Amino acid sequence: MSETIALTGCVTLESIKRIEQEVAETLRQPDVVIDLAAVTDVDSVAVSLMLHWQRDAKLAGRSVRFAHLPAELISLAQLYGVESLLALE
Repeated sequence: MSETIALTGCVTLESIKRIEQEVAETLRQPDVVIDLAAVTDVDSVAVSLMLHWQRDAKLAGRSVRFAHLPAELISLAQLYGVESLLALE
């Protein structure tokens, strides 16, 4: 069964440390879904963080997927050409 992390508010440079601390324990689970439905603002750090979480999970034999990406985040991923690398649910 998947563990779900619901991110809220901003996922930006200013909030990255707080977010990493809040989700660190759950990300150790074998199968995690990160729900971004309640995210209100993103910057390029959000894309970087998502790719980082996926890379770390893969190296540890775990799975991280993403659900309900805000349009702004999808646009950033497309701009950087990495939308196909994000495991979406």
